[in-house]
Amino acid sequence: MTASPVTLIASDLDRTLIYSTAALNLTMEDVQAPRLLCVEVYGHKPLSYVTETAAGLLTDLTDAESTVFVPTTTRTREQYHRIQLPGNPAEFAICANGGHILVDGESDPDWQRTVARRLSDECAPLEEVRAHLVATADPAWLLKERVAEDLFAYLVVDRAELPPEWMKELADWAEPRGWTVSLQGRKIYVVPRPLTKSAAMREVARRTGATRTLAAGDSLLDADLLLAADEGWRPGHGELADAGWTAPHVEATAERGVAAGEEILRRFLRASGA
Repeated sequence: MTASPVTLIASDLDRTLIYSTAALNLTMEDVQAPRLLCVEVYGHKPLSYVTETAAGLLTDLTDAESTVFVPTTTRTREQYHRIQLPGNPAEFAICANGGHILVDGESDPDWQRTVARRLSDECAPLEEVRAHLVATADPAWLLKERVAEDLFAYLVVDRAELPPEWMKELADWAEPRGWTVSLQGRKIYVVPRPLTKSAAMREVARRTGATRTLAAGDSLLDADLLLAADEGWRPGHGELADAGWTAPHVEATAERGVAAGEEILRRFLRASGA
């Protein structure tokens, strides 16, 4: 018998499928607001949500035999494991912006070696980048400085005090060294150019035999993922929306905030035939 075609669905999480209180964008009358399901707790407090309707749609998606749902995030593995998505547990997940492929929750060592080799060959060392960030960031707007998974660096900043010209100067410095810069909310990510969600998605597609890929994401770090997919969606909010980013096979949702997550899941179900 011929195996049924498999559709791989790679979706960003934060501000694409799951939403913090600040990102919900509940602009409707209170009595019309959707019921919410908490999918992440941090520090003993609820942190991230989906609508109850979205929870049902995600369960339908993960139940379908013809689809492989792959959560795809810039979060570290520890941060990802805090999330409890509805539906069947994902066999594969992509963390650290493509730095780790999780198989049944564990990082795949072969992929780790592949990533390490590419970063060593193509990029300036993380230590050099981190030293530049610490030396040039102003304590007046720098709140935290962090390294994620020994793969990339990020800053937590006061957006109101952040000088726009500093971001441009950082991007100009990072580009010839093989690194990219992205501003998402209060976080400035500095990421090696070869460290991409799209490369990890292609590897999972190869392993699963997927013949078609669908994707969604809201930030500039998701652009490569969307471009690599056969069909994609971006929310009506976020970094890509603010930049006016478009591609022929990528559609923007009509909805913003947590309702956009619901719309994206409906699009996934429709496009995959699940």
